[in-house]
Amino acid sequence: MKHGLSRPPLEYGSGFPTLLRKEVLRFYKVGFQTVAAPVLTAVLYLMIFGHVLEGREVYGRLSYTAFLIPGLVMMSVLQNAFANTSSSLIQSKVTGNLVFVLLAPLSHFEFYAAYILAAVFRGVVVGFGVLLITAWYGLPAIDYPLWILTFAFFGAAILGSLGLIAGIWADKYDQLAAFQNFVIMPATMLSGVFYSIHSLPAAWQVVSHFNPFFYMIDGFRYGFFGVSDISPWNSLAIVVCFFIVVSVIALRLLQKGYKLRH
Repeated sequence: MKHGLSRPPLEYGSGFPTLLRKEVLRFYKVGFQTVAAPVLTAVLYLMIFGHVLEGREVYGRLSYTAFLIPGLVMMSVLQNAFANTSSSLIQSKVTGNLVFVLLAPLSHFEFYAAYILAAVFRGVVVGFGVLLITAWYGLPAIDYPLWILTFAFFGAAILGSLGLIAGIWADKYDQLAAFQNFVIMPATMLSGVFYSIHSLPAAWQVVSHFNPFFYMIDGFRYGFFGVSDISPWNSLAIVVCFFIVVSVIALRLLQKGYKLRH
């Protein structure tokens, strides 16, 4: 196996379930840090922004607090999905135990699937926790639950893939922190979590349409209220295309063993 992980994907008796279980248990065992802390952060955002901007209406009929809750839920899903794959991979590289995963009879597809599914699981768990806690302020209506689940899954899978790419690329923690602070955080915060893009000047509305995170947030919010800044079908098409792109990049890096075997 010279060029990465080359065994056929998902063979019977493969190590895929074991690796998936390992990745889930990794964040579960420190749940106070990986789940409770992000939920608290989201609640603080809600308390501050909800208090300061309460009384404003969005889309002509939603209170600002109701508008904000789905955005905070999805933001938590995205950030924690990214954190799960990126932190796991960089820790394994820095401590040197990644070699034990690479020596196992795993294909690059199994490796990818285990990490991404664990990232999706963590993102959804944190997002559900945020939704439950913020219900204290009034649980928002859920008009289209299937849209919510669809955008939550694809959003978490995309950020999990980006986390995998960042973890493969980074050689040390500060490189990973730079990727998160200068790419992931700005894209998330400027995606419409705290505002409708129709409240922005025309030039900034155009800029927002180049941010793929905007479509994840907007489509997810549509599932709650049945209203959005753009058609949810357009958002879904863009999100799925972005998922395919980042997945292909991540799989290709794994297949070549880039910065993993060499």
